Amino acid sequence: MTGVWVLIGTLAVAGVVGILWRRRQGRVRTAKGIMLPAELRELVDPDSPVTLLQISTTFCAPCRHTRILLADLAEKVDGLRHVDFDVTNHPEVASSLGVLSTPTTLAVDSRGVELMRVGGVPKRDTLLDALRPHLRHAGTERDTR
Repeated sequence: MTGVWVLIGTLAVAGVVGILWRRRQGRVRTAKGIMLPAELRELVDPDSPVTLLQISTTFCAPCRHTRILLADLAEKVDGLRHVDFDVTNHPEVASSLGVLSTPTTLAVDSRGVELMRVGGVPKRDTLLDALRPHLRHAGTERDTR
């Protein structure tokens, strides 16, 4: 009978952890203003107020959805650029950034300083709302739907 209670407890804990993990996916978190490593700073467009740096891996299915969403946003929003960096063969880069899962999207300014990050597939409207203050002087926003 004790084994049954252990099993029930384990399943309950796993369920709670799963729910908490799921709730964090796609949420925008403010960054601590950390400068990107030199290898990634080269990818940042100095003429663009915000670059969305997508950290991906080769066999990551959600990374494909994120890539489509971010590329579309960058195409439709003035002052926004999207680049994808595959860390499959560069785990040290992911580690140095504190990236624990892919996709992770870093929004960085023109100097390569992290403004915010999103773990998982971003929620389009939430991300756009969080980016607006950084894009305010970049020009106009085209149709973002």
